[in-house]
Amino acid sequence: MLLALDVGNTQIFGGVLEGKVIRLRFRRTSQDKASSDEIGLFLKQSLRENGIEPEAITDIVISSVVPDANHTIASACIKYFNLRPLILGVGVKTGLKVAIQNPQELGADRVANAVGALYLHPDQNLVLVDLGTANTACIIGKDKEYLGGLITPGVRLSMEVLEQRTAKLPSVEIKVPDVMFGKNTVEQIQSGLYYPVVGMVKEVVQEARHVFQDEKVLVVGTGGFSRVFEKTGIFDVLEPDLVLVGLRQIYELNLKPQLDHLA
Repeated sequence: MLLALDVGNTQIFGGVLEGKVIRLRFRRTSQDKASSDEIGLFLKQSLRENGIEPEAITDIVISSVVPDANHTIASACIKYFNLRPLILGVGVKTGLKVAIQNPQELGADRVANAVGALYLHPDQNLVLVDLGTANTACIIGKDKEYLGGLITPGVRLSMEVLEQRTAKLPSVEIKVPDVMFGKNTVEQIQSGLYYPVVGMVKEVVQEARHVFQDEKVLVVGTGGFSRVFEKTGIFDVLEPDLVLVGLRQIYELNLKPQLDHLA
């Protein structure tokens, strides 16, 4: 079985894959600067609590946008699983052509998402929207070329800034608002967090159609907050496990002989 870990600024999103089937999904905060022992014990406990023996893990792959955590998590994998993980970075094959000024600037999670989207939806022009700590959008050509994207503050981050930098605005539940024009402060904040994301995605899709010269574009949504926007119609398809799918494909591309048992 393959253990895939996506280390973000807020959470570690993990999964266990057996072949193309995701057997387990789990999350853990990444903001507590945990030791390698704490990470290792958490991983083993998460597996056992869900009926998977740690010894069944034969391979580990990691994407991370938190460089300071890479050594800690890699050490946990070596100590508690006796496995050296493949960490997505320079020199790792992805099959993705990154057509931006400095390809090394592209976050590992965005690379994994792109690879996963191209695997699930081949031969299509894609708009890929990831709603998490940050909201990101990118366009990817059907020839597997990553053409660029944008980054905005995520929904929760925007809410926290409002709460911390204003005297009277409260923290609110992040949800689909009942109306656009709220009748009280809470409703207005909820609406103000929600509808700019909807507008951003619509504008990105419109511009993407110009880039692809009005060819068909598939809009793929992913990320922890993507389900909040599921019923808006802004996504053609929602793929909450996209990063796990992408990590599996990247691992196969780099270490295919060791993954014959996962086919």
